[in-house]
Amino acid sequence: MRISAKGRYALAAMIRMAEKYNSGEYITVISISEKLGISKIYLEQVFSLLKRGGIVRSIKGAQGGYQLMRMPGQITVLDVLSAVELSLFEPAEDTVQEKAPDIEAAMRYSAFDVLDSTIRDTLGRITLYDLVVEAEKHKKGQGYMFYI
Repeated sequence: MRISAKGRYALAAMIRMAEKYNSGEYITVISISEKLGISKIYLEQVFSLLKRGGIVRSIKGAQGGYQLMRMPGQITVLDVLSAVELSLFEPAEDTVQEKAPDIEAAMRYSAFDVLDSTIRDTLGRITLYDLVVEAEKHKKGQGYMFYI
C-alpha cells in the first residue's frame, strides 16, 4: 500500500500533536512545520482536511493553533488517513465485469474485499498513542546510561 506524502505528513503532524496533548496548549502549524521540516503552506492544507475530518479543532488569534479533538489513544491511523487520503478507501473499479463477471466477482470477494478489510482492521487498531510510544523508543540519545 502506498500512502501519499499528504497522508504521511498528516500522520507525522498528528504524532507531534499527540506528544504535546497533555499540555493542553494549542499548537501552531508553523511550530509543527519547523519541527518536522514540512512546508507550512502544505501543512495548512493538511490541517484543513484534518479539521473537516473531526480529528483536530482550531482557534484563531495570538494564542491560536490546533488541538486534537480526542485523546491520542482514541484516534487511530485509520481516522487520520481517512480524513486526508480521500481516495485511499474507495472501492476498486470493475475491470472485466462485462466479459467475465465470474472472474470479477472472484477478484472482488476473494482478494480486494479481503485486502480492504484487513487494511482497515489493522489501521483501526493502531492509535496515535501507540505511535508516540514507538517514537519515544527511537529518539536519539535516549539510550541507557551506565555508570561504573
